[in-house]
Amino acid sequence: MSAEEVAHHWETTPETGLSSATVKKRQHRFGRNRLRDVSQRSWVTIAIRQFSDLMILILLAAALVSGFVGEMHDTIAIMVIVILNALIGGVQEYRAERAIAALHLMVTAEAKVLRDGRVRLIDTVDLVPGDVVFLEAGMITPADLRLLESAELQVDEAALTGESVAVEKHSNTLEEAEKLLPGDKSNMTFKGTQVTRGRATGVVVATGMDTELGRIAALLEQKEAVKTPLQQRLARFGTRLALFVLAICGVIFVAGILRGEPLILMFLTAVSLAVAAIPEALPAVATISLAFGARKMSRHQALIRHLPSVETLGSVTVICSDKTGTLTENRMRMEAIYRNEQLFNLDAESLPQPLEQAERLWQAVALSNDVVGTDAEKGMLGEPTELALFKAAEAAGYHKQTLQQCLPRVAELPFDAERKRMTTVHRDKDGYIAYTKGAPEQVIPRCDSQDEGVLNREKILEQAEQLAAKGYRVLAIACRSWNKTPEKWDPERHEQSLVFLGLAVLIDPPREEAYAAVSECLTAGITPVMITGDHPSTALAIAKRLGITDRLGGVVSGQELHTLSANELSRRLDDVRVFARVSPEQK
Repeated sequence: MSAEEVAHHWETTPETGLSSATVKKRQHRFGRNRLRDVSQRSWVTIAIRQFSDLMILILLAAALVSGFVGEMHDTIAIMVIVILNALIGGVQEYRAERAIAALHLMVTAEAKVLRDGRVRLIDTVDLVPGDVVFLEAGMITPADLRLLESAELQVDEAALTGESVAVEKHSNTLEEAEKLLPGDKSNMTFKGTQVTRGRATGVVVATGMDTELGRIAALLEQKEAVKTPLQQRLARFGTRLALFVLAICGVIFVAGILRGEPLILMFLTAVSLAVAAIPEALPAVATISLAFGARKMSRHQALIRHLPSVETLGSVTVICSDKTGTLTENRMRMEAIYRNEQLFNLDAESLPQPLEQAERLWQAVALSNDVVGTDAEKGMLGEPTELALFKAAEAAGYHKQTLQQCLPRVAELPFDAERKRMTTVHRDKDGYIAYTKGAPEQVIPRCDSQDEGVLNREKILEQAEQLAAKGYRVLAIACRSWNKTPEKWDPERHEQSLVFLGLAVLIDPPREEAYAAVSECLTAGITPVMITGDHPSTALAIAKRLGITDRLGGVVSGQELHTLSANELSRRLDDVRVFARVSPEQK
């Protein structure tokens, strides 16, 4: 649908929004805008769960029989152990439940909404389909929105798709949208994603469990309850023990009767033997051991909801991990600069001398971005790539706020998906200077010279392709000086005859602790597997750095995964270490 058709469908307008009466009706119809948490359990449910284990049921039966035949000491001893076991496990699970509930309460947010013709700030849980919502840089999208209008909007959808690079959004109509994955629906923003640049107005089209994030939550609800290896072993042991004890007791009971012993005496003897043979302390010993393990895990900020899950960690053979934000820092970093046919790494404490002299390059890196809020209190807001450029310039001694005083911005040609480049124009002492950055294939052909040396377009583009194949994001940076500023800046006319300054090489770097984690997994015989929405080349580059895999054959793309049958996938699992460009449903 077009933006106007969507607004008409939800009986709303961008000028007035919904009325209070309509909001109340829709809140009753659609419910609150939050994800359903089916995992929360009451203390009664937790208490009952402690008595569901087979060994515990056998002990309770033994206690009942002991009391029936007059062996009250055995009954009391068994019940004390059973209750102690339930208390330890119940308290641990109850504390974990309360801690998880507290984490949910910490997540509070407000949305800027148009209602009854007025702009209001409301809790995101009160949103309903048809609400008109305003988005700005730094905001978290409160629900699934169809954009009505957009101005240079970019959204970080890593929480939904795994893509570490912000996505350009617009309000245009998409053809065959029903066939597109969420990451390809560029006229929508989704619940839980963050606005990194620009602003927009959108109409809520889905809330709560009807959102894309809610669909993922629903998939998690469908998981089958699987017993841990310890629970399975204890269940098998309990069953075998019960059958063995009953068999022995039966043999002794029958043998005694055949010898002419009194019936009551042989029954009491068989029951006493059964009670004595059952290891009533075993569940308590296992529970106490697991409780110590859970306590140790809590010191590492890990919550254990069910005690047997502690033991499960010791049985792990494969760990599947997301890339963005888990194995990597979920922030872009400028790692190198290609200039004058040389690649200079920025890891060193001091800049290489050729980069120290590249004043115009660093001015372009610092000024040709839209990062805002540079003070320590407010932090910095902006698209991840621009934040990386901004920080690299500051590390090189070129501060945007200082440079803007002598090189104020007077005009700009914003980035768009078709041009794949942006230009900012600044006044300097000799007139005006325009800084352009963007995709190498869009910027390099528009360059006539370079800052130093002779321009070799083919070699620069070849270098950019090689870096991209290694998983880097590459931006070309150029400039052009003007004696006077035209009344209107035109991309096709004014982004020509540029001076090439260099290539900025960026990557979402691995977390420092991820190297050790992968190494420890491999040492322990555990196979780490990366599952990500990123491009295969990017995923492979990170996987090589971390030591997960060192060959292209260990990578399967989401498109290839879609074509594999269950048997074919099973045959390949021993060799696959990276699943790349996969959708949330495939994950």
